[in-house]
Amino acid sequence: MIQRAVAWTVWATLAAFAVGCGGGTKVSTKTVVPAAAKPVIKDATKEELLDKYNQIALGVKTVNATVELKPTAGSRYSGVIEEYHEVKAFLLAARPASVRMIGQAPVIGTTVFDMASDGETFRVSIPSKNKFLVGQVATERNSSKPIENLRPQHLLEALLWPEIRKEEPVVLEEFNDETARYYVLTVLRGGYRMEILRKVWFDRADLQVARLQSYGPKGVLISDIRFSDWQPVTANPGQADSAAGGGETAAVSSFPRAIRIDRPHDDYRLDLQITKISVNEDIPADRFKLEQPAGSELVRVGENSDSKPATESNAPEHKR
Repeated sequence: MIQRAVAWTVWATLAAFAVGCGGGTKVSTKTVVPAAAKPVIKDATKEELLDKYNQIALGVKTVNATVELKPTAGSRYSGVIEEYHEVKAFLLAARPASVRMIGQAPVIGTTVFDMASDGETFRVSIPSKNKFLVGQVATERNSSKPIENLRPQHLLEALLWPEIRKEEPVVLEEFNDETARYYVLTVLRGGYRMEILRKVWFDRADLQVARLQSYGPKGVLISDIRFSDWQPVTANPGQADSAAGGGETAAVSSFPRAIRIDRPHDDYRLDLQITKISVNEDIPADRFKLEQPAGSELVRVGENSDSKPATESNAPEHKR
């Protein structure tokens, strides 16, 4: 009897509510987004966006950062660091094309890999495999062995952006999706048969660069880099200028703390979470030098597979 009474009361209450709301009137289920949660749409001209991009491209001469690496499962980086799940890395980059990254296992601090490139030659040391890889940056032929496909120079475009020169044709467009609105600068190359060279995406909520895409011949997508979590940086423009011998550098006030590098034709994606960064400090050239560890096996990437790997004792000297 009590249950029936409760059920009748609930039914009567709902009926009264329906009558009070006009009977068959539909109840609106539209979600109202608070004004503070909506992205602020900012306007900018093509010239303003070019200036904003080049301010960072020309202003960042060196990067000294501590990062956490999180490779996507199945990627070529995961073959080296998947057993550690996450790797802490020390990352150095300097114009025009010098980069070095030392990855260490968490807690114990054991070196997982040590990679360097000077723009012409790359070197990769994998202590756990007792291998030392050497190859030409221009060599993009993929190896059947995933460990031989690591390329430190792929990090450069995410840290040291290429300048968009005045003579390069650029077009501007808008792009909207469910989450954000963007401006997209498309940089073209070529004369009669123009091709896409690069796309720069600006989030219209704050006009920060959100994405940088690079294309090869015939529209091949080489790299797709996403940036987020822009924060202030420690900058030392005077030191970097004196080291590079350049002129006046525009002030760089912020830098992204989260970077995702996606190289579809190299079959890997790499997430970098920057925990500490300094921009434009003077980095000695010897910090980019990576020598072959004693007793390690030398693998010359890109050479004839029939050639036998050499050890340090019979390997020729590296030329710089």
